[in-house]
Parts: sequence; C-alpha cells; structure tokens
Amino acid sequence: MYNTGQSAVKKTGFQLLPPAETVFRGFLYGAAVCMILLLVGIFLTLLVYSFPSIREFGLRFLYGKTWDPVTEEFGTLPILIGTIITSFLSLAISIPFSLSLSIYLGEYSTKGTVASLLQGAIELLAGIPSIIYGFWGLFILVPIVRSIETALGVPPLGVGIFASSLVLSIMIIPYSASLGREVIRLVPDELKEAAYSLGATRFEVIRKIILPYVISGITAGNLLSLGRAIGETMAVTMVIGNANFIPTSIFAPANTMASVIANEFTEATGTLYVSSLIETGLLLFIVTMIINMVGKQIIKKMSVQV
Repeated sequence: MYNTGQSAVKKTGFQLLPPAETVFRGFLYGAAVCMILLLVGIFLTLLVYSFPSIREFGLRFLYGKTWDPVTEEFGTLPILIGTIITSFLSLAISIPFSLSLSIYLGEYSTKGTVASLLQGAIELLAGIPSIIYGFWGLFILVPIVRSIETALGVPPLGVGIFASSLVLSIMIIPYSASLGREVIRLVPDELKEAAYSLGATRFEVIRKIILPYVISGITAGNLLSLGRAIGETMAVTMVIGNANFIPTSIFAPANTMASVIANEFTEATGTLYVSSLIETGLLLFIVTMIINMVGKQIIKKMSVQV
C-alpha cells in the first residue's frame, strides 16, 4: 500500500521526530552551546580584568624578566619558563612508569587479585588531594632531593624544579596509565592471535601490534596528564621554592603561573598588581589551550598514519 507520509519525507528530506526525541536533542544541543559559552565567558572575564596590565606593559609582560610588586614591574618570562620546564620534565619522568603500568594491566594482568589491587591503588592516587602530595613532597621528597644535590655538588636547597617535577610526575601517572590500560584492552584479539600464530613473541606483539594500534590513545592520555601538570597549584607551590627568577638548572628554585597566583592573589593590593595576576591566569589559559590544540593535531596525524 502506498504510504503518503514516507513519500513526503523522501521528497522534502525532512523527518518528523517524536516529541521526546526532539526535547532530548534540544537538551544535547543546549548543553553543547552552554559549554562553548562557558569557555568564551571565562576567556572574556580574564581578558576584561587584564586590561590595566595589558595597557601598562603590552608585550613586555611576556618577555619581561622582573616580577616585583614593590615597584609594580611585572614580567612573566621566568614564571612561564618555570611552568614549561616543570610540566614537560614531569611528563618525561612519568611516561616510562605510566606506559609500563598500561601494558601490564592491559595485556599481562587483566584479572585477578594483583590487577585489582594495582587498579585500586592507581584510582586512589588519582583521587588524593594535591595538598596531600605537597605535604608528602615537602617532608619526604625534599630531603631525598637535598641528599642527591649534596652528592652532585649542587647547593642543597631541596626545593626547586626537580622536586616539583617529581611530585607532578607521581600525580599525573594515574591519568595516563588508566587511559592507556583501557585503549590497550580495546585492541582486537584477532590481531594478536594472528601475530602469535605467525610465531611472534609477546614482546613482539606488544611492540609491533599493540603499541602502533593504540599510539594515539596513549598520546591523548599523556596530553591529558600534561594539562593537569600545567595547571597544578598547591603541590607545586609547596616544593618549587617560589623564586621569580629564570632557573639556571633543574635543581634551582623557580615559580609557575599557577603558584604565583596562589601565593600572591590574596595579598595583592592595587589595580595593576591584581590585573597582572589575572593576566597571568589568562596566559595560563592560553598556553593550556594551545597545548590541547597542538595535541589534537598530533593525535590526528598519528591516527592517520596507523
């Protein structure tokens, strides 16, 4: 029998949706728009309150080497360098451990008591507040770093970039390890069984089959961890030394954008001082956004190559 309703849909290309589905689709669109508006709102808020600092310093705010609230001279180059070195050093330290945990939990020990205990420990590490990591780093890790510096002939300060990078690396391992474990478990069994049937060892299967298949997912986990490291505040503030100078080594004290804001915002007086701290937050926002955009392009290229 000829269905006029279906014929009208085919001719016009318009499909009538049930009321419930229309409402649900509208809710999804609304949620997506709200996220975009929230992001734009945060950016505009930081930008508006940064205007006094932007007018006063201009681009000098980015390459200035002096951060002095007394003379109201603010340059974020030492803080920016400290943020980048600390974040990327912590990522470099964490990658071997997170990748090893991902492979072990995703391929070697997927079930059993050991796997359950290890997964529980990783989830617990991810949920510990950063202030606890800061206390642990201050009382346990800093003395260890101080003894290492003494053995190397470096001034035994204990606090500095190296100590904060170690704390950050421990904090970000659970994120990349958890995501890496999940993507490794998504590798089709047919691929691995085919490799085993051709005589490949487990190491060869991991190196030539599993890792190339999941490289984009592992990269995404590492970039997620890097974003956490860049924005981390309290743990870094307690062990980095809080020195507004360009670091001369990885053992030197330094500062990050987040730690400067945490340390000085509550005591900031004067419009220019407050505006400079807010512009530092704007710079942190932009740096995080750039890293995420670059990371997406890297993941896209890796996915295409695989």
